[in-house]
Amino acid sequence: MSWTQRNRVLAEPVYQKILKLPFIKELIAGTLSGERFAFYIKQDAYYLLYFGKALSVIAARLPKQEHALQFLRFAEGAIEVERALHAGYIQQLAISPTIELSPSADYYTAFLMQQVYSEPLEVAIAAILPCFWIYKEVGNYVYAHAELEGHPFREWIATYASEDFGQSVAKALHIANELALETTDNVRAQMTASYIKACQLEWLFWDSAYRLEQWDLGVCQNGLFVPAQKQ
Repeated sequence: MSWTQRNRVLAEPVYQKILKLPFIKELIAGTLSGERFAFYIKQDAYYLLYFGKALSVIAARLPKQEHALQFLRFAEGAIEVERALHAGYIQQLAISPTIELSPSADYYTAFLMQQVYSEPLEVAIAAILPCFWIYKEVGNYVYAHAELEGHPFREWIATYASEDFGQSVAKALHIANELALETTDNVRAQMTASYIKACQLEWLFWDSAYRLEQWDLGVCQNGLFVPAQKQ
């Protein structure tokens, strides 16, 4: 059994919890509110900017040229998704371009960049895998259970269930397995910890979108702390 296969088994409880989230259930039913989906799209647009940076940093760190080129293609793909898919929904749902970053999105992007800049290369790659793999599996699950005719978020479902995205996932998993074979038991353990943590953060990201999560204490605007408005 490969490293990714073993960790897919370990992450199964998290994956099942993701499928049971109200966000995913209502996405399948086509009843997810435009407000919640718009909130998700805004947070995801921000996240993908950092995800693209993480992929580029990994590409620069990879010793094999073919692996480095592949990760640069992944980074380019992340930017294309942000510009096409997100831009379309931003226009369709009349979403404000201003992003008020949620605590969960802030946490996830901070974790991702810390792994990429401070941890071994193998651990950094493990951290980015859930954004590929879980999205593909969730995309496939939603695609298989949703009625796509007239679905308000059909393009999102089709993107992550697509064969092209599946090929990118397979390539990322292959590189992770190759590096896992070549490293030490200690680093493989760190890879697993990073991978599981990122899976948990994927769950948190979708859950926070459904809750329309905000900072309760206030936000920083133009260098000044602005207390949250009382409801």
